[in-house]
Amino acid sequence: MKRILIISLLALAACNNTDTKKDESNDPNKIPANIVNNPHTAEGMDTVTAAMKPVMTFKDTLHNFGAMHEDEVVQYDFAFTNTGKSPLIISNAQASCGCTVPQYPHDPIAPGESGIMKVSFNSAGKFGHQEKSVAVHTNSTQGVLMLYIQADVAKKK
Repeated sequence: MKRILIISLLALAACNNTDTKKDESNDPNKIPANIVNNPHTAEGMDTVTAAMKPVMTFKDTLHNFGAMHEDEVVQYDFAFTNTGKSPLIISNAQASCGCTVPQYPHDPIAPGESGIMKVSFNSAGKFGHQEKSVAVHTNSTQGVLMLYIQADVAKKK
């Protein structure tokens, strides 16, 4: 009986964990969660809401920089258009590696409007064939979209 009481107290203490992360609710770069309308429910998808969501359509999702040398930094602009019926919001873009840096528009993209997702690749310390990706988090019907870059890096001359 004592063991059960001690285990229960330890479990309660562990569940009462106070998070020491800084409060980011006032961060001007964060988009409020209440503007995202998720059409998925326990009963399935609300097709009316889904039909009104933005759609992020890229001209291309893969770019091959080709042959390059170590320490070169290259950039590619992935062009996209919001082909949906409501404003497109990009909440985050996360690269698979620190050598790859995405830059994205922080303002909503109106229906029919276009934008650019800049992706730069730094080949410092990289050799041979490289494949990197960027996960683009949006409020679109797709949710997370993937962009890919490739390069063949040769040692510095």
